[in-house]
Formats: sequence, structure tokens, C-alpha cells
Amino acid sequence: MEYQTIKTEREEAAFIITLNRPDKLNALSPELTGEVVDALNNVRTDETVRAIIITGGPKVFAAGADLSKMQTANSIEMYNRNLSGDMWTTVAEMPQPTIAAVAGYALGGGCELAMACDLRLASQSAKFGQPEINVGIYPGAGGTQRLSRLIGLGRAKELVFLGGQIGAEEAQRLGLVNKVVPDENLLDEAKAWAKKLASKPPFTLRLVKQVMDQGYDLDLQSALKLERLGFIGLFGTEDQREGVTAFLEKRKPNYTGR
Repeated sequence: MEYQTIKTEREEAAFIITLNRPDKLNALSPELTGEVVDALNNVRTDETVRAIIITGGPKVFAAGADLSKMQTANSIEMYNRNLSGDMWTTVAEMPQPTIAAVAGYALGGGCELAMACDLRLASQSAKFGQPEINVGIYPGAGGTQRLSRLIGLGRAKELVFLGGQIGAEEAQRLGLVNKVVPDENLLDEAKAWAKKLASKPPFTLRLVKQVMDQGYDLDLQSALKLERLGFIGLFGTEDQREGVTAFLEKRKPNYTGR
């Protein structure tokens, strides 16, 4: 399928989605979010895709929702838009690990898109924020929930209530960002992380992602039981035997996802 608002490419085992509305600062229109959902669904079961990178290019990640598409929308229309596929949930529930490579503005839905990814790399120019309060709404794609889980309720309320922005270094200090890199190194660093992820046993990586995501909101004892069940299940895989054997034989493992 030829997309109008995003670009997609494969580089080895990485699938890269680039938001592509530069004239609109990659504002998240229904067309763009729908294309991201379609692109991700096309690789969801592709075992050759072992990591996913989402970026907006070297200048801006996504400066929020396209307000021109929301100006006259009513509650029913906004509800129906979600029926066609929630981009943020789709990203969060991808079986493959996802990396957000953020340069420039990641505001509103753009910040929420970065938070839906498993890992976040930011260039030194990156700016994060949830400014929705300034236009009479509040974050509706994870900003009231994922943000507080990442940086704590108090600082999340500060960003959501006041509608301000923070830079990359502050975002890293708060735990919103995993690593800050020079602007010119952002995509190369994301690709390097994707390559490292691709070298890991793919089924194990998918399973541990699911266990961590689902266990996070459980009580500790229930989460530990979930962890134990997944751990035991891995001993029925070829990759578990290959990993242990390779370690004992002092060689590099060859993981197949079986």
C-alpha cells in the first residue's frame, strides 16, 4: 500500500515508520494515525521484523493532534474515530519491541505516541509536553495514564495541568526518555538499538515484553506468578536450549524464534 502521510522502510530486521507531514509539523490527522495502524498491522505477525522504529525525521517528531480536524468534531465523531483503530494502543500492543526516535517537538498526541513505545531515544533538540489544557481539552491517548506511570503522578500533573514543555535532558532525568543523543546521531542510534534487539531471542523478547506490560498493573504476588509461568514456558523453546548451549560452548547463539 502506498501511504500519503507516512513513509515505511525495512533495514535488516528493523521496520521503520517515519511520520511525513512536514508542512504540518507531523500533526496527527486521522489519515496519519490510520496509516500507522495499517503499517503496523501488516508486520505484526512478520517473524522477520524483530524491532520497530517510529520517528518523525530530523526536525520534528509530532507536534500534536491536527486541531483543524477536531475544531467541529463532536463526541460521537471522536468515538467513531477510535473504532477504526487506536494508533497509540496498536503501538503499545505490538509484539515486537518498539523504539521512538524523537527530534524536535513531541507534544500532545506526539508525546503520547512516544510513550506508547517501549523505548525512547531523544535528540538534544527534543521537546516534550502535554499542552491540551491550553485548548480546552486534556490528553486522551495515554497522557493522563502512561505519563504518570513513567515520571510519577506529581510531575505528570504539573505537565498536564500547566501545559508546559520540558527539554530532552529534563525528560531523561524524569525517566520519560531512556537516552539523549546529538541530533545528527538520533536515527543511527535507534538503528543500533534495533540491531541489538534483533540479536536477542525473538520469542523470549516478545514474551518478556508482555509479562512486564501486563504485570505492571497487577499486585506483586500476581505479577510474580505471571513472571514465573512465562519463565517456565521458555524451557519448551529451541532458543532457550540454543542460548544455554552457546554460552557453555563459548560461541555466539543463533536464535530462530522457535
